[in-house]
Amino acid sequence: MAGDQHKDTNRDAIVAGHICLDILPDMSGVPQDEWRTLFRPGSLLNTGPVHFAPGGVVANTGLTLHKLGIPTRLMGKIGDDPFGQAIRQIVDSFQPGLSDDMTVDDAVSTSYTIIINPPGVDRIFLHCPGANDTFSADDLHDDLLAKGRLFHFGYPPVMRQMYVDNGAQLVQVLHRARANGLTTSLDMTLPDPSSAGGQVDWVAILQAAAPYIDIFVPSIEETLYMLLRSMYSKIFQSDDSGYRQDWITAPLLTELSDQLLDMGVKIVGFKLGDQGLYLRTGDHAAMKSMGAARPSDPTGWAGKELWSPCFQVEVVGTTGAGDATIAGLLSALLRGMSAEQALVAAVAVGACNVEATDALSGILPWEETMRRVENGWPRHNLSIDTPGWQYDSQLQIWIGPGRT
Repeated sequence: MAGDQHKDTNRDAIVAGHICLDILPDMSGVPQDEWRTLFRPGSLLNTGPVHFAPGGVVANTGLTLHKLGIPTRLMGKIGDDPFGQAIRQIVDSFQPGLSDDMTVDDAVSTSYTIIINPPGVDRIFLHCPGANDTFSADDLHDDLLAKGRLFHFGYPPVMRQMYVDNGAQLVQVLHRARANGLTTSLDMTLPDPSSAGGQVDWVAILQAAAPYIDIFVPSIEETLYMLLRSMYSKIFQSDDSGYRQDWITAPLLTELSDQLLDMGVKIVGFKLGDQGLYLRTGDHAAMKSMGAARPSDPTGWAGKELWSPCFQVEVVGTTGAGDATIAGLLSALLRGMSAEQALVAAVAVGACNVEATDALSGILPWEETMRRVENGWPRHNLSIDTPGWQYDSQLQIWIGPGRT
């Protein structure tokens, strides 16, 4: 696959937005019939050691980019408390000083999530939004923005200032990044439908923000929730079809990406779980307008519609898989690769992620990841029975009609 076309000093990425401390007590030895007593008043349940890990887009996507060799700055907000100190210590273990650009506010508490994950049952999350709810455009550092090429922001549905007032602060965050000449990228997360972030008008927010979004990379579930709420409710509240994902079709992906491109987004990527990754791009003018990290070949990126299946791996865990996939896509873009190569690279990095239980241990250096692809890493079968779609046997991806 194509190699680097830029020097390291000229491909800085800035990752901003949600960050928290994940607290995971080891419950692997808890019998299934005992864990249900956990929240019974007066009960005691013996567990194993606790594991601490930074979570959220700043940690997951940011540190993955760092491990892939992209010089990356992290711009999250934490409190001046033990949890905030723990996040900084873990982040700095990857590289001394890597947490220096985080905003530390002694007036707020650090966000945390206690993940109760007993064997054989679905996880329970106890989440404190903390400092993330106060993150605003005032927490951006213009001196940092002036030095970067790419600005990636994540998880506005669980950051209060990003969704109140019709997303005014989210628009301002993205506008300031674009005003500094950066290419902007936005990731989402699925909010609790009963929460404040789950009840706002996301269509209106996205319409306001879209002119300042170059790359939009939500999951297909998040996209449905925000753009086609009735369809989302029908799929995910009626039966288990959401887990089967057999409702994901090429016409649906085209319809949703059309809507986003019409709003003003330049590149749309849908994370499809075990169905791979879908990529849709705007026209040549859109590609040229994308800021400092725009494609090195705008003509080659224009009007694409691509879908790659997943690589075959033994899945150990899926924590941060979507964040890793995005990091792979952005890393490829910053390295000057084609749209097709970037799609494959994104899926490859996501596959490495799921080979470990946590979000970062499975990530390999960029060169090693690309070597696995070049050595014929097998992929899962994906059949697209839709007129206009063709299979590229060399790249092992499906190519749709796209846009002219």
